[in-house]
Amino acid sequence: MGKAIDAKNLSIYYGSFLAVEGVNMAIRPKAVTALIGPSGCGKSTYLRSINRMHEVIPGARVEGVLELDGVDLYGPGVDPVNVRRQIGMVFQRPNPFPTMSIYDNVIAGQRLNNKKMKKEATDTLVEQSLRGANLWNEVKDRLDKPGSSLSGGQQQRLCIARAIAVQPDVLLMDEPCSALDPISTLAIEDLINELKLEYTIVIVTHNMQQAARVSDYTGFFNIEGTGKPGQLVEMNETKTIFSTPTEKATEDYVSGRFG
Repeated sequence: MGKAIDAKNLSIYYGSFLAVEGVNMAIRPKAVTALIGPSGCGKSTYLRSINRMHEVIPGARVEGVLELDGVDLYGPGVDPVNVRRQIGMVFQRPNPFPTMSIYDNVIAGQRLNNKKMKKEATDTLVEQSLRGANLWNEVKDRLDKPGSSLSGGQQQRLCIARAIAVQPDVLLMDEPCSALDPISTLAIEDLINELKLEYTIVIVTHNMQQAARVSDYTGFFNIEGTGKPGQLVEMNETKTIFSTPTEKATEDYVSGRFG
């Protein structure tokens, strides 16, 4: 588990609109990479291109190369569903399946993949995934209750449990704490620190302190103006980005002078 991602001159289009231009980024395995930058600069679009989620929008396409451990995710004959199995996604708002129990939420991915599992194996997987998401002790006595009965922070951890139950190599997180209170946010941040021991994690965040706290590497995206494509300005170890970035725009952004 935990694989490297390599973007080489990656540009992302929606129809004829160039949303993100020429990204070169090496994302290291078993580390947390944060993507920061002002709204509309393409960081979420780039994140979604990593597991081909952006393709659900008609007319979306990429140019360039995006590799997972040397395999081009957009190569001929590559099944996007397979890509999404290897590269899980956690969204901004917790989205457990509301009518499903906590138990069924966790194994929803396995069922979608038509994996036939014995009850004992399923029970084990549910417990492992909920333990992995630091949620087991809070829900173990009510696994049959609906996922929507949990608090917001618990729902987000349930979504993380659902994502790791299919045993991916990479976890993408699109502002996973923006809808949560500070205590739930801290719980998710602690969890990210634990999960990086097994997974490659890429997180989009608007919260500078969060990027500084949870990530090992940070990529700063920027945009020159409305209608222009987003670009990766600079990427480095997080402590370098926040203390001695090479680009003036990065320094202005992390010091709060704009954005």
